[in-house]
Amino acid sequence: MITVLAGGVGAARFLRGLVAAVDPTTVHVVVNTGDDSTINGLSVSPDLDTITYTAAGAIDPERGWGLANESWRTMEAMGRFVPVRPDDSSAANTWFNLGDQDIATHLYRTARLAEGATLSEVTDEIRRAWNLPFRIVPMSDQPVATMVDVVDTDGTNRCVSFQEYFVRRRHSVPVTGVRFDGAEQARPTFLDDLKRSDVVVIAPSNPLVSIGPLRALDGVDRTLASIRDRVVAVSPIVAGSALKGPADRMLVELGHEPSVVGVARLYAPICSTLVVDTRDADRVDAVQREGVRCVVTDTIMSSPEISRSLAVTTVAAITERNPR
Repeated sequence: MITVLAGGVGAARFLRGLVAAVDPTTVHVVVNTGDDSTINGLSVSPDLDTITYTAAGAIDPERGWGLANESWRTMEAMGRFVPVRPDDSSAANTWFNLGDQDIATHLYRTARLAEGATLSEVTDEIRRAWNLPFRIVPMSDQPVATMVDVVDTDGTNRCVSFQEYFVRRRHSVPVTGVRFDGAEQARPTFLDDLKRSDVVVIAPSNPLVSIGPLRALDGVDRTLASIRDRVVAVSPIVAGSALKGPADRMLVELGHEPSVVGVARLYAPICSTLVVDTRDADRVDAVQREGVRCVVTDTIMSSPEISRSLAVTTVAAITERNPR
């Protein structure tokens, strides 16, 4: 069994390659839900949906999120209510776009959760509706909220939800702290699966706000450390920069090195091997001084073929050292 710890777009592209390279029924994907939000009364799980839509071949290839061939009439109509909305209301949210087809997913999730289904149950139903042969599970059935301390454009220190930071502020304001509300009480859904896995892959996701929420759950780091020789990560940082999103800036702002060495340092307690891009081949020795084996390959997933090759190399980095 291969377990993938996943965030959003980078993880989704890696997964697309992985299920093309191995028997997909052996793949188990654990997805960050710290980004989950209630938008216009609907339960939205951005990372779960990005993973699902990408694996189903339905993702919008330009945006990297949402569905292809989408329309936006509902969001356009929502604008009518903005002038009459009370100042303290979250209704008529027009800064977080939901496409007309995408809304169907959120309507289904919201209705099922209201009926008492767990998020794991609903996620599996959505997976089956999209005819995906591998398992997808949320990191927990209890809510965990990623909260970001920012310095706003007016110089004010504020604590906002991740989506407020990422979407509304377009991740353009400095970050001074991150916390995961509810993580201490939430129960991870995947500890037993980690122990049974032949390979655990930390996908190329933001280490702080995509993988960080999973690691904040009780027992996760302890379990990963106990199977460290079976854990491999793919660096989301290439030549000092994030390919998508604010990971590089967040690393700097929160006191970490924005490089493959910085990623190795963050993952060293729980991970034996780091896969880095060819552009970072000159950093192999520095990575290995952090106590992490380094494998070099092409990690920029510009095509399904490269995604598949990356997945093969990543899994082989563990299976060839630890044959079972």
